[in-house]
Amino acid sequence: MNWMVHVVIAAIALAAADVFVRLSSGKVPNSLGVLLYGVVTFSVGLTWFLMDRASGAPLRATPGGIASAIAVGASFSVVVVALYAAFSAGAPLSVASPVVRLGGLLVAAVCGLLIWKEPLTFRYALGVVLSTVGVYLIATR
Repeated sequence: MNWMVHVVIAAIALAAADVFVRLSSGKVPNSLGVLLYGVVTFSVGLTWFLMDRASGAPLRATPGGIASAIAVGASFSVVVVALYAAFSAGAPLSVASPVVRLGGLLVAAVCGLLIWKEPLTFRYALGVVLSTVGVYLIATR
């Protein structure tokens, strides 16, 4: 399967997550919402890990890989906590979600360029500029 298919699925799931955080915000304590997020995430990860183990898939891991995977969990947890806090404080979904996503896109773009030395093309730079303008326009609507 082409990697772009996975990216589209991830984008749809990420948007759905924002919608569901907004729907549950104010209907459950933020701490319970984050706990439920963690329980579901843990359950999915445990099931996948056990299925890999049962199928005999290689389960090699380096200390750096483990540390990075832990950082993923910590980072997404901060995202969920911050979104619950933002929506509980009255942030509109149509502003908060795009600003978070486009802001994250810009940080990831800079990391790709500086850390992994990914190529910088005119089209890429134009996309970053337009995304930056988009974040500004959405945030200041």
